Amino acid sequence: MGLGPGSPHKQGRRFPAGGKRGRGAKGAGRPPPGRQRHPCPPQDGRSELAPDEHPHLSPETLGYFRRALSALKEAPETGEERELMVHNVLKEVEAQALALATNRSGSEMLQELLGFSPRKPLCRVWAALHPNLRFVACHRCGVHVLQSALLQLPRLLGSPAEEEEEEEEDGKDGHVETLEELVLGLAAEVCDDFLFYCGDTHGSFVVRTLLQVLGGTLLESERARHRGSQSPEAQKAPSRECKATDFEVPETFLNCLQNLSSCFLKDIAVFITDKISSFCLQVALQILHSKLPQFCAHLCNAVIGYLSSRNSSADGSPLLLFLRDQTSSRLLEQVLLVSEPPRLQSLFEDHLQGQLQALAAHSIANFPLQRFLDAITTPELLSPVFEELSPALEAVLAQGHPGVVIALVGACRRVGTHQAQVLQLLLEAFHCAEPSSRQVACVPLFAALMAYEVYYGLEEEEGAVPMEHQVEMATARELGEVTVLGSLLLQHLLHFSSPCLILGSLGALTGPQLLTLARSPAGSHVLDAVLSSPSVTRKQRRRVLQTLKGHYVTLACSRHGSRVLDAIWSGAALGARKEIAAELGERNQELIRDPFGHHVARNVALTTFLKRREAWEREQGAVAKRRRALNSILED
Repeated sequence: MGLGPGSPHKQGRRFPAGGKRGRGAKGAGRPPPGRQRHPCPPQDGRSELAPDEHPHLSPETLGYFRRALSALKEAPETGEERELMVHNVLKEVEAQALALATNRSGSEMLQELLGFSPRKPLCRVWAALHPNLRFVACHRCGVHVLQSALLQLPRLLGSPAEEEEEEEEDGKDGHVETLEELVLGLAAEVCDDFLFYCGDTHGSFVVRTLLQVLGGTLLESERARHRGSQSPEAQKAPSRECKATDFEVPETFLNCLQNLSSCFLKDIAVFITDKISSFCLQVALQILHSKLPQFCAHLCNAVIGYLSSRNSSADGSPLLLFLRDQTSSRLLEQVLLVSEPPRLQSLFEDHLQGQLQALAAHSIANFPLQRFLDAITTPELLSPVFEELSPALEAVLAQGHPGVVIALVGACRRVGTHQAQVLQLLLEAFHCAEPSSRQVACVPLFAALMAYEVYYGLEEEEGAVPMEHQVEMATARELGEVTVLGSLLLQHLLHFSSPCLILGSLGALTGPQLLTLARSPAGSHVLDAVLSSPSVTRKQRRRVLQTLKGHYVTLACSRHGSRVLDAIWSGAALGARKEIAAELGERNQELIRDPFGHHVARNVALTTFLKRREAWEREQGAVAKRRRALNSILED
């Protein structure tokens, strides 16, 4: 983003969009976490297969399971024939479980087969892998089979019909451990050698999935990471384990979760500093926060207590050193997100006060600072934080850390204070506060994260009086690229108690400019905020959206624009619906042929509108009446 006259930073520079977060993301300020393993011999004299002793699958065997899986996918969803096929295939899997799990193609097929499996066959396959648990859990293919087995629990736990079948089968084939016993057994194995499993590149995946299953909560990020390990075909297949986010678990699971989580306390230093082990503690904190909040607070206190006891840094609390470290800072982010307001207040007063601007400028520490701002929910904490950070907003933007500014704006939105002050500071940072005529251009500047001079390509002498806004210049220019962070900034501002300035700037956009915003992947969410913000009145909303008249067909034939048009339609009164339908009806055939437009035409009931106008009006009137009734109930 560019900086204008009088700025301490280089003139003409645009504000960088900010570092991406994630492993090895460009500009993230952190290299990808390294991979390391801590070899440890099997305990208790258990025999494990050596790497060159594990069984191999013949091409014929792989072909059989591939054909069986294909047949299962094509078979009807229910019926005795399908059930018999599933049982027969999984019976064959039992004898080949280890070989399948440790073969790349076999592992992918086994993961899919487990998605079809009833509880008892899955338990038998699990039991077949149990003697070589450590080998499978730390194998690059086997680990995903164990994960997939664990992720079947939301589907299989508490099925009365299957419990009766299990009792009958136990009488025929002898006792087989129940699913609950197998999970608790796995937890006991992991607990016995906790440090090894958490520190192993592959074993840590099992620990993280086990923590989620014991807590009855599947985290979206962890499920996505598991699906990313599968083949493209497997990822397209229905994933039954992804359906549930929260599910009921027996009390024994929560007790086991607490016992397993207590293992973190024995070697807390390792889990704070080791790149692989730290991920396990981060997942544990997320699960414990919702399921066992008191123990979560105990773990957080242990982390902060350990870090605070280290040698003090030259510029204050020893915690500041760890906020700048690529491994421990990620853990501290999670600690901040799950901390209660009193704990956040004490963290600020004891460790962070007076250091916020330095943290905001740091390539790594700015990320935990963002999470700290995301966690603020009280005006008592926001006020001193805002007072300390607000003078540096332009400098933080120029350093390429707009996420800090957006997190601060989000805190102002959430708490409901300092909204007018932060908006004024943003106008000054983007060089559109003075002269006041420039304020009408704030939306394109915020969306593109560019200062006024850079966005419009102006050259101003340092110290010169800023020129007035030129309306002709603004209307002639195409809307600049809408950044994701710029879109988030505008969404927050539209949810402020008084979003008039932002709405005025949106209303000043030309039809093509607003159309570009609506068709943009990031910009479309700005219009979502216009439609959903309780601070925007119906009259203000109509004033902004009327600029789109004459562009409805183009909007409907766009991936993101069609979604915006659907949202506009959902909230439109009968008169507005008639206008939209009439404009769309003029190019009905074009809409029907378009992959996105034909969905809009169906949603609008365009064929009925064109051929049976009275019936269409009766139906739309009834819809509007139901919507008004629902709104009145919700308001009451």
